[in-house]
Amino acid sequence: MKPKLGSCYYPEHWPEERWQKDAEEMVAAGLSWVRIGEFAWSRLEPEQGIQNFDWLDRAISILGNVGLNIVMSTPTAAPPRWVVDKWPDMLLVDEEGRSRQFGSRRHYCFSHEGYLEESLRISKAVAERYGNNPFIKAWQLDNEYGCHETTLSYSPSALKAFRNWIAKKYESIDQLNKAWKNVFWSMEYNSFDQVGLPNLTVTDPNPIHELDFKRFSSDQVVNFNRSQASVMRQYTKMPLIHNYMGRITDFNHYDVGKDLDIASWDSYPLGFLEDRSTQDDEFKLRFMRHGDPDFQAFHHDLYRTVGQGRWWVMEQQPGPVNWAPYNPEPAPGAVRLWSWEAIAHGAEVVSYFRWRQAPFAQEQMHAGLQRPDGENAPGITQASQVSSELKEFKDIEQVQSKIALIFDYESCWAWEIQPQGKSFDYFELVYDNYRALRSLGLSVDILPPNQSDLKGYKVVLMPGLMRVSRELEDAIESFEGVLISGPRAGSKTTNMSIPSQLPPIVPGVKATVASAETLRPNAFISIKGLGSFKTWMETLIDYDNIIEETEDGRAAVVGHEKNIYIAGWADQMTLKMIFSRVCESKDISTTELEDCVRVRETLTHRFWFNYSNQECNVGSVCIPPSGVIWESIKG
Repeated sequence: MKPKLGSCYYPEHWPEERWQKDAEEMVAAGLSWVRIGEFAWSRLEPEQGIQNFDWLDRAISILGNVGLNIVMSTPTAAPPRWVVDKWPDMLLVDEEGRSRQFGSRRHYCFSHEGYLEESLRISKAVAERYGNNPFIKAWQLDNEYGCHETTLSYSPSALKAFRNWIAKKYESIDQLNKAWKNVFWSMEYNSFDQVGLPNLTVTDPNPIHELDFKRFSSDQVVNFNRSQASVMRQYTKMPLIHNYMGRITDFNHYDVGKDLDIASWDSYPLGFLEDRSTQDDEFKLRFMRHGDPDFQAFHHDLYRTVGQGRWWVMEQQPGPVNWAPYNPEPAPGAVRLWSWEAIAHGAEVVSYFRWRQAPFAQEQMHAGLQRPDGENAPGITQASQVSSELKEFKDIEQVQSKIALIFDYESCWAWEIQPQGKSFDYFELVYDNYRALRSLGLSVDILPPNQSDLKGYKVVLMPGLMRVSRELEDAIESFEGVLISGPRAGSKTTNMSIPSQLPPIVPGVKATVASAETLRPNAFISIKGLGSFKTWMETLIDYDNIIEETEDGRAAVVGHEKNIYIAGWADQMTLKMIFSRVCESKDISTTELEDCVRVRETLTHRFWFNYSNQECNVGSVCIPPSGVIWESIKG
């Protein structure tokens, strides 16, 4: 499929006489997709029993008649005031017991049955009216699940639903007490009605209580999405999409994706660098106008898997955003850079947020492709350039990478609950491995923890994976490549306990973790001939072969040529050296890159990206500042 460009548009924000001009200018800029309607509920249904679709009919007609493909949305991420008045207990409640109020967005609890019915009713109304509309080529369900910390709710609705969930899972209170090991601290229950939510406890709640609550909360998101998808399938044959966010890990995106046709995500490189990156201030200053060279790519690769091969960028940053601690202007060429990197990773559509900057309300300082006065902003020139450049391509076809990295949402939850050290973060551990691979010029596939087939991969990594699923275990047994695991892999049971046979419980790994320690931010354990461990270190015993050793005489890396276990959180130098050796053993070529240069290979092309304002050279390849270049790969 040939990649296309689009934008997010809000006809309800602008005078109707402006719509035709906007539509024509979108096409002139090289855009072919437009998303509408995700926050329009109050205009579609201003009061209970009163609906007004006429204005949207006209907007769809104008946009479609100029040749734009429309992504229509269900408007359930921003229920209007009258819905809250009808269901005052639909508001989610935070961990401190405070109700989140009306006046913004995403102010609903996933567990509230009344709101679920309300959301399905309005979704059905929109689907009935537009399900067969020829201009609508895709549907977005809701908007940014989990954004603004809205997955976990401690409301009465959540409590009721959680009790039903655990009753179904454990069947009897005795089984729950046994699984949760509630004999500890006299936490045993006599009935499911006694079980509360794991917040406002004096000290830490039982970790399996917390983990089950996170599993339940994720299931509530899945159920909400599935319920909407079931309604939509009755009225449209067009693909269903959801737009996920960057570094939102509190629900299982793989599970949500099973009920959709396409995954998309909202890519804000500068906003995420300032708001969600744990890099130090020196790094943030250096990449202030380009973003982290690996953060977007990681999510591109993740959502390609969530979408089972089909994915978009639904919202691409075109200029300064409004919601990060600091909101700089992108470097000249950065919007083009981000767009092409998404395309190289398989994006079918890159859609810019938004068409025109709003001069009012919460997002009035968020740039668009046009300024509030309708004049072009810098991003639109770069979008048009990408559109012109795409004409020289037919399809940009993806190819399976030689390297795979397992990413698991449940492990995120487990290590948030029991990090053991303040700085232990599962996302960061996996991301460190991803960065090291990318810095060696490698393309990476991200796989779910229940992956049942590893055929075609030469190297598979699973750092920090809480437990190995039966499907993955079977896949590992027949895997002919190199498995790299640890630290903390296979270290818990499904009930969040240490296994009776001490970890790591990883197929093919012969070693025992005798103890584990977490390190202060300025403490490191040196590895002979390599770099060092930070944050986390395990003392291993009973291993069959030592590959690397720490300066204090402990095993740092153990295993053999097909199965390697890393006993700590290795720094970038160590990871790159280990990965380089493994790749060499599997005839995978590597090229150590500057930290601002990255590469991505497709079936027919190799793309180079420069996340800096200086020209960079890799061998004979010269990449201009903020540049993207590509070269053909001869088969």
